[in-house]
Amino acid sequence: MALSINEIKSGLTILVDAQVWMAVECQHVKPGKGAAFVRVKMRRLKDNSMQEKTFRGDEKIEEAFVEERKLQYQYSSGDTYHFMDQDNFEEIVISDEQIGDKKKFLKDNLEVSAYFYKDDFLNVVLPNFIEVRITRTEPGIRGDTAKSGTKPAQIETGASIQVPLFINEGDSVKVDTRTGAYVERV
Repeated sequence: MALSINEIKSGLTILVDAQVWMAVECQHVKPGKGAAFVRVKMRRLKDNSMQEKTFRGDEKIEEAFVEERKLQYQYSSGDTYHFMDQDNFEEIVISDEQIGDKKKFLKDNLEVSAYFYKDDFLNVVLPNFIEVRITRTEPGIRGDTAKSGTKPAQIETGASIQVPLFINEGDSVKVDTRTGAYVERV
């Protein structure tokens, strides 16, 4: 379905150059002289790259109907990651390139959101925060603040994060999956 530029708003998914994009910010401009236009900051759902594009008043934009599904992470095998669809219990296999850096925070039975366009996988979105266990870290030395009070630690998924000096092996912590930063001890 073709949309006019007046119908573009944040959160809308559109097709541009045969790619699926989500409008992040929209600025409708009506200059005193000339035709109206819309400046749109868009995020490509396939790889999260950002682009800014201007649409003129006479252009028609194609809307993309993107389906969001709830998936549960099951296991990894080689360079593939296996998820189960929560609605129909189908197994969905996602490659290492498609999952990207998000694999650092995948743990068993983690529920994620996945976006599909015409049954083609686009992207997976992790929950903003996950609770993980610290598997390896150096013991903190009391009074050692030369390193601004943090030390490296390995979590149960294999990723390495910075944690405060008082965190020990076996502790459970909350981690922000968007930045990979320690939030709090659980």
